[in-house]
Amino acid sequence: MKSSKRGLSERALLVGITGASGAPYAVAFLRLLQELSQPVEVIVTEPGLFVLEHETGLTLADLEKVCARLWREDHLAAPPASGSVPYRGMVVIPCSMGTLSAIAQGAARNLLQRAADVTLKEGRPLVLVVRETPLNLVHLRNMLAAAQAGAVIYPAMPAFYPRPQSLQEMLDFFAKRLAEFLEIPVENLQRWGENG
Repeated sequence: MKSSKRGLSERALLVGITGASGAPYAVAFLRLLQELSQPVEVIVTEPGLFVLEHETGLTLADLEKVCARLWREDHLAAPPASGSVPYRGMVVIPCSMGTLSAIAQGAARNLLQRAADVTLKEGRPLVLVVRETPLNLVHLRNMLAAAQAGAVIYPAMPAFYPRPQSLQEMLDFFAKRLAEFLEIPVENLQRWGENG
């Protein structure tokens, strides 16, 4: 990870939202980051915004309330397009197969894809929360290529050992696990073998 004059906890995390089904994962993660006072900037694609509104009822204005800055995919001159801005890393949640393909092949066509490419070239953490089923051979090859380039493939798969009593509990647990993976301290994360 690159060094910075600012501490890691003060650096903003980039969160990309694409048009894959799974917007509730993104919302749970953003709300957790807000609770943890982790600075976050969001890049949302047009399909991502459409799916967000369809699956959660949230609008662009609602999204702006849970992040420091919000970027549209066509804002190609925004800070996330440059490696000179020391972001903590980037999470694409949910990550569509089209976005995965662009990242895996280095074929950035919008700000989200460019930011992911920059994250890789700068050696910062890039986590792709893929959400698709079933997976075809092209999807699997793109996951392999992205992983070989330095990305982490982090499937949107819920855990059942905490015995969640609701969909929200399932989403919150996933968000906490993801935050901890990114070395963002979280509290009350039930671990395997605890409470049972």
